[in-house]
Order: sequence, then structure tokens, then C-alpha cells
Amino acid sequence: MIVSGTAAAADTLPAIPRPRGEGPPAADPMEELAARLDGLVAAAVHPDEIAAVLESDGMTDEHIRLTYGRHDSFALAEELYARVPRSFPEPESTPDPWKASLTACLLRGVIFALPGLAYVLGAPLLEGPQDRLGLPAGTLTLLAGALIGWVWDQTLSHRAYSWLGLGDRAAAGRTLLVGAPAGSLLGTAAALAVPGGPPFSYAFAAGQALYVGAATVLLVLGRERVLLAALGPMAAGAALALFVDLPVPVRVALLVVSLLAACTLAVRELPLAEGLRAGARRIRGRVRPRPGGGPVRWRMLRGAEEEYGPRGPRLGDSVPYGVFGLGTGLLVLYAALGEVLAGGPAEAVAAPSAVALTLSMGPAEWLLYRFRSGSLAGLRAARSADAFRRRMLTTLTGCLAAYLTVLLALGLAGTLLWPGAPALTGLRAATLLLLGAVMWTGLLLQSFGAVRPAAVVCASAAVAQSVALLAGVGQPRLVQLVVAGAAASVLAALVCLLLGRATAHR
Repeated sequence: MIVSGTAAAADTLPAIPRPRGEGPPAADPMEELAARLDGLVAAAVHPDEIAAVLESDGMTDEHIRLTYGRHDSFALAEELYARVPRSFPEPESTPDPWKASLTACLLRGVIFALPGLAYVLGAPLLEGPQDRLGLPAGTLTLLAGALIGWVWDQTLSHRAYSWLGLGDRAAAGRTLLVGAPAGSLLGTAAALAVPGGPPFSYAFAAGQALYVGAATVLLVLGRERVLLAALGPMAAGAALALFVDLPVPVRVALLVVSLLAACTLAVRELPLAEGLRAGARRIRGRVRPRPGGGPVRWRMLRGAEEEYGPRGPRLGDSVPYGVFGLGTGLLVLYAALGEVLAGGPAEAVAAPSAVALTLSMGPAEWLLYRFRSGSLAGLRAARSADAFRRRMLTTLTGCLAAYLTVLLALGLAGTLLWPGAPALTGLRAATLLLLGAVMWTGLLLQSFGAVRPAAVVCASAAVAQSVALLAGVGQPRLVQLVVAGAAASVLAALVCLLLGRATAHR
């Protein structure tokens, strides 16, 4: 019993500690956490980013104190930020959303300028005495219709493109179905309002207005090649007329064939049957008496989902695009006819400048895409706001210089090929380049949604030049140079101010 009692007493003694066996040391929780979050911690630019990740992972302050011995998530984040060296991995290669086909852009530029060949075919039918401004017969009639059509085309195109951007192609078709004929009527009315033109000039202006409406439909809906095919007979006839004196009936037939082809192809793209049914329903709804037409009318309250539901683009958002088109159209008009309108000789018509500006719209569009692509690449590669601004300015300078080079080459080529064109002197070339800078920077601001300041600048420049022309202030060439230079300077400043911020390129 004594032995057993002694053994029992011995069993109650604490165990004698023995040395631990050989094995790996216990892992440090901080090291495990740093290894697990290595990529996130290395790419963080501030400890608060890491704290946000820890909290989103479900780590409470109590868990952090018990597991890592730190007071809270911010203290733990600061230590992780100090422990892991900074490393900013390059983003994964993604397709360029602003990649555009140069061929497609050049095709659009050709389509913009190709209708000018219609004047070559119609020239014998527009013969007559010069008007009161010294311009060829019918010039003011055609210019009035073309300018109004250009303004309406810009407004209508923006509204249709807005519907396409919302994914509603049917609404875009309905917009074009109503807007294109209305624009044609406005263009024709503007031409008819100008007295003193040859009889054929009014018919030509009406055809011109119809073509602008049809071309707007086809270009907005992406049918450039179809429109090019429609212009084929007219373009071929104009090229032949440069070498052979075509009979008047042949000239008229070629013009009518191209016009009918463009209008027919445009009508095929429009929801004509649906539009007619919608118009009939609207007329029946207005004629049919509404229920509850007594002295007391009950109206259902509008629900929240109906109040704030998408309603499509607003009409007021498209107006600045029309103002921009009016301003740039007048500036191009003054570049071609400014000296003649100021009382100069008819030989001073600088038609090659207007043709060069029109043809250059194709390369201008492609260079706009290149700028968007380059600025996006700079946004990904820059490490600071200043670095991005420098990259943006470098890309901007390169694209603008490339566009002005193309514009100057087109102006020189047009001056050499156009019979009787005035020489492209240094003053004329400077004015052409400044006007090109105005148009390209204005289109650049427009592509970033800053159309209102661009429209205000271009419209103000057009008004200033109109006032100088009407008041007879200054020499026309010098006035054009000063106005274009001032507008280009203001637009360049706006581009640097508005597009120098990284948030504008998101």
C-alpha cells in the first residue's frame, strides 16, 4: 500500500520538460500574409489600399490583434506596405479599342469630296452673267442650299449616331427617316430663297439637297461602299468631260442616275413601312377622342421607373453639332471665296483650298483615332500626371503635324492641277494650315464630348470674319489669317486644358 501510495503521489507531479525534436520552425503569420498578398501589396500606391483589401477579406481588428499582434487593419497594412517592395506589373495586353482602318477613313474622305465632280458635269447648264458679287452664275444659290444642308446633316447625324450608341438601330432609322427628307426640304427652300440664279441652278440645288439627305443616311448606317457605287456614273462622266465635250442630255442623265441610285439605296436602308405605320397610329391617336374628356380629367401618376427611365438622346444635345458645322462651313467658304466676296476678281476663287480641306477629312478621321489610341497607351504607361501630360502632348503634336502635312500636300496638288487656280502663296498656305488646325482640333474636342466650346469658338470666328467682310475692314487675306490664327490658338489651349487630364481619356 505504501508503494502504491508513493506511486500515486509521484503521478501527480508535473511532467519533466524534454527538449523538442528537430523540425522546421513555426511559420510567421506576417510572412504568410505577405506572401499570400504579395501581388496586391507590391502594386499598392498607399497603405490604405492594402487596408481596404484586408477589410474586404473579412479581417476584424480583434482577429488582427490575436493573429498578427497589430492594433488594427491600418497598422497591419502599413507594416505590409513597408515590408514588401514596390513592383508595378505591366497590364495584360488588351486589344486597342481605337484601332481604325486607314482604308475606310480614306474612303470616307473621297466620298466627301467626290460629289464636287457634279459641278463639272453641270457647269454648262449654269452658264450666265456673274451675280452682283462677281461670282459665277448660280453660285450663291448652290452655296445657300449646301450650307443649310451641311448644318442639318451635322445635327441629324449626331442624333442618329446617339441612337446607334444606345444600341437602338430602329430608333436611328426612324430618326433618319424623318430628318433626311426634312433636311432636303430645308436645303431646297434656302436655295429658292436666293433670287437671280439661272433656272437650272434651282433644280441642281434641289438635287444637291436630296443627295445630302441620302448620303447622310448611308454614311451613318455604315454604307460607304454602297454610296461610292452610286456616285460611280457621275464620277466617270465628270472624268470623261475633262477630255470630251459631252452633250447636255448625257450630262443630265449621268447626274440623275447617280442621284436616283443614292436615294433608292438610302430608302432601302430605312424602315419605311414601320415609319408609315407609326405615323398612321399617331394620326389616329390624335383624331380619336380620348376617354375622360369631361370637365374633370383623371391622370395616372407617373411611377419612379417611368420618370427616370432612359428616354434617348435629347434634341438640345445635337444642336451644338449643327452650330459647329455652320461655323466650319462658313470658314471653309471664306477660305475659297473670301477675296471675291470682298470685291476681288473672280480669278481669286481659291477652290483648291476647299477641295483640300474636304479631302483631308479622311486622314483627319484616322489621325483622331490614332490620337485616342496613343493617349490610351500613354495612360497605361505613365507613372504620374505630368508624365501622362507629356505623352499626350507628344501624341497630339505628332498627329496634328501629320494632318497639316497631308493638308499642305493636297493644297499644293490641287493648285497645280486646277486650271487657272491662284498660286498658293505663303499667306494662303499659312491660312490654309491654320484653318486645318481649327478644324482638326475642333473635331478632336468634339470626339471627347467637348463640342460646345469648339462650336462657340468656330461660330465666333465665322461671325468675326462675316462682320469684317460686311464692314469692309482690313485686307481679306490678312483678316482670314488673323481670324484663323486666333481660333486655332484658342482651340489649342482648350485641347491642352481639357485633354491634359487623365480622367478625360477614361
